[in-house]
Amino acid sequence: MKKPQIMGILNVTPDSFSDGGSFFDAQSVYHQAEQLLADGADIIDIGGESTRPFAESVSESEELRRVIPTIQAVRSLSASVPISIDTTKAVVARAALAAGATMLNDISALRHDPEMITVAQEYGCPVIIMHMQGTPGNMQVNPQYMDVVAEICAFFRERTAWLEGQGVARERIIIDPGIGFGKTLEHNLAILRNVAAFKQLGFPVLIGHSRKSFFGKLLGLPVEERDCATAVVSALCTKQGADILRVHDVAKTAAAVRLAEVLAEQ
Repeated sequence: MKKPQIMGILNVTPDSFSDGGSFFDAQSVYHQAEQLLADGADIIDIGGESTRPFAESVSESEELRRVIPTIQAVRSLSASVPISIDTTKAVVARAALAAGATMLNDISALRHDPEMITVAQEYGCPVIIMHMQGTPGNMQVNPQYMDVVAEICAFFRERTAWLEGQGVARERIIIDPGIGFGKTLEHNLAILRNVAAFKQLGFPVLIGHSRKSFFGKLLGLPVEERDCATAVVSALCTKQGADILRVHDVAKTAAAVRLAEVLAEQ
């Protein structure tokens, strides 16, 4: 069983669903980044615009004001840790990569901004593309699928073929089935039961389940009490071959991944 990489979430937003406003000043950002690295994060994912359901978009200038100093802070702590920039805006992506980010993480799968593909071509960096039905503003308004896993797989076949046709090397593409992005509880559970199906597409699979609302619906847990449940799902995804786990609490997920590894040993 291959050990997944753990991606630590560093949101610099006032309104993200689980940690909005928590890391919104320079000192808090620095200390949180320091903690994520100390806990064993393999990648730091930096976002300056909330993608929670019904979130409003922010301007390019505001997003840049949030993320560029954050990237610089992480780089001051580590010259080598991969940093992904979580954005749908090409201007933000380009500036972030110039400032020290090394990966693109686009929840729109490069559909929101037609210039994003140019940035990916210019920098030759890894690109994470996510499946989302609708937009953050409307994605949770009655999402429907005939077969959620099959439809997500079809989406990725189309998008990865398009990316490769645009000159993005296959080995640079990472896919994220988008838990909570235009999905009901049952859709999310189907995704988590079928990580292996996404693996069969031939790309690294990222799972972003941390503190998502389905834990509240299924277990009655408030946002601040979902990290243990997140860690359990991390272990189950590890067993299914997930390549990257995007989480808020890196320490708990690192422990869960280690347990999954040990229990899988023969």
